Amino acid sequence: MKIVIDDRIPFIRGVFEPFAEVVYLPGKSIAPEHVADADALIVRTRTRCDQALLGNSKVRFVATATIGFDHINAAELSRCGIQWSNAPGCNAASVKNYIASALAAMDMPLQGRTMGIIGVGHVGSKVAAVAEAFGMNILLNDPPRADREGAAGFTGLDQLLADSDIVTLHVPLECGGKYPTLNMAGEEFFRKMRRNSWFFNSCRGEAVVENALIGAVESGKLAGVLMDVWPGEPEVSKKLLDAVKFGTPHIAGYSVDGKANGTTASVRFIAGKLGITGLSDWQPSALPAPVFPAVIDLAGCNSAEEAVKKAVLHAYDIRYDSKALLTEPSQFEHLRGSYWVRREFSAYKVINAPDEAVESLRKLDFNIDM
Repeated sequence: MKIVIDDRIPFIRGVFEPFAEVVYLPGKSIAPEHVADADALIVRTRTRCDQALLGNSKVRFVATATIGFDHINAAELSRCGIQWSNAPGCNAASVKNYIASALAAMDMPLQGRTMGIIGVGHVGSKVAAVAEAFGMNILLNDPPRADREGAAGFTGLDQLLADSDIVTLHVPLECGGKYPTLNMAGEEFFRKMRRNSWFFNSCRGEAVVENALIGAVESGKLAGVLMDVWPGEPEVSKKLLDAVKFGTPHIAGYSVDGKANGTTASVRFIAGKLGITGLSDWQPSALPAPVFPAVIDLAGCNSAEEAVKKAVLHAYDIRYDSKALLTEPSQFEHLRGSYWVRREFSAYKVINAPDEAVESLRKLDFNIDM
């Protein structure tokens, strides 16, 4: 058997070698000649999987080690008789940490403010827990879920935009159908938002109309913008970069833990399809230790919010990733491809936490030493 694998997927080297010929290549460079005689392909978002790549190949199974699958042309793969899988929810906790860090870095009181979450799937549901941890009110908008489950608990988009201090997008990219999300955040969207509110996008760059967002900032409608995904990335316009307060190179889901989850899902899928029973329950043997001290001492914090923000920014401070991109935007792919070892909050233990902060810290997945 032969398997072609994106060379940036972590923890996977050596896994399939006892069972198959394995070729590692940069994701953007994988071409038809590389997969012509392969049985399976494991990729990330930088490899477009369609008939042009795979139509004349032996490939019958494709796994993407990512939650998103915009790069997978499902209809064309089906016509080619190719089965594929993604890794839903693999990086949801990582994005949860990312949003928590953004809130902690905003240098404004959050208690009692309102967060509007558009898209309440694996990621959006965890982001709701972040808002709760900071004492915020929550509005949820997810029309497909409301269709399935009933409208109770969900808020219409217009009301959410009007009533939210922070609006955060967590939707898949849908170009058609009943609820398209392509270009959903356009002029009308931003016009309906509350003045001096914030806009976060860490799901799909194409969900936002670039000029509409820039206009909302330049007009003073928005107080701030957080962008992790960008129209046309990795090329990002200078005007858009200048419009954001926090800008990162598509790394919200890039915790080591999230990457390990994505790799695990891909290995198990491909192993199952190729009949490699020895890898049916495979997972990475161990994750690296946190870069920062794994124990966070909150002694001296005078409020629950101060304690929560201190813990969050100790474990992950989004401002460093933002500074790196905004200083050198031409390094987008390098920053993403050689991303540092970021562990999730569950890798950290908190000591001396104020009693009033304990429940919030637990909602953020920190370990509490009582």
